[in-house]
Amino acid sequence: MRTRDETVILRAAAVLLCSVGLLAAWMPTAAALWLSMPTSATKCVSEEIHAGVVAMADYAVINDDDPRNAPTISVKVTAPNGDTLHHKGNITIGQFSFTSNEPGTYLACFWLDGANRGAGTSVGINWKIGIAAKDWESIAKKEKIEGVELELRKLEEAVEMIHENLLYLRNREAGMRDVSEKTNSRVALFSFMSLTVCILASVVQLWHLKGYFHKKKLI
Repeated sequence: MRTRDETVILRAAAVLLCSVGLLAAWMPTAAALWLSMPTSATKCVSEEIHAGVVAMADYAVINDDDPRNAPTISVKVTAPNGDTLHHKGNITIGQFSFTSNEPGTYLACFWLDGANRGAGTSVGINWKIGIAAKDWESIAKKEKIEGVELELRKLEEAVEMIHENLLYLRNREAGMRDVSEKTNSRVALFSFMSLTVCILASVVQLWHLKGYFHKKKLI
């Protein structure tokens, strides 16, 4: 039979495993995707990021018809305010990283260079955000942590990230609610003004018709 201490330890381990499972669903992970590049257009991917979050991405070009001869592309990453965070041309492989200064949609756009336009070109992107963008191996070596302590550190970071995400969503919801309330107030004011104008127009028309009928001695 298990002792009381063993039972407590097993329960704590079960709670820890459940916490890991729940937090894993919330933790930002690497988003890998492939873009089929058009011959004469730009393909963009976007990510909603709040302020103070580290983001990094690796990208590479592959020619589906001839994998050894990949065409070159140009890449441009822009912030929500339009500032350019990364811009390179005539490349087949690269990486960008940044720390977001403001919340909003960050955009990464790719297009084929003019001299290399052709069908069958794809761009692979591995975009990492938040905890997934951190080099945990280097952090573990620097702080001399490993095993359970390292996993707990990851969970701590995950909890902080979830808390920041919830605050961001709450602030965003409050902003959207304020906009909605202002819009409703303006619509109500416009409706009242429209109704007032219609009533005044009807009164003027009735007054004009009454005078016309009196003048013609019809009433």
